[in-house]
Amino acid sequence: MAKSKAKKLREKLSREGKMNPEAKRSPFVFTDMRTRATKTKKDHIYQFKHKNHQSQDGNDGSFYFVS
Repeated sequence: MAKSKAKKLREKLSREGKMNPEAKRSPFVFTDMRTRATKTKKDHIYQFKHKNHQSQDGNDGSFYFVS
């Protein structure tokens, strides 16, 4: 495979003892930015699948009272 012109220039700069531009790259360059950030329709449906969960104070919105 052939080397690109930019890669040849970077190697030449590093050989001459100058700063290699690759060293100044952010670490976020190599992260995968294609991941989904928002929820899908199915994720939203499953989030509210069981609406009457027991809450911390015992008031879960149901009408069943034991007296």
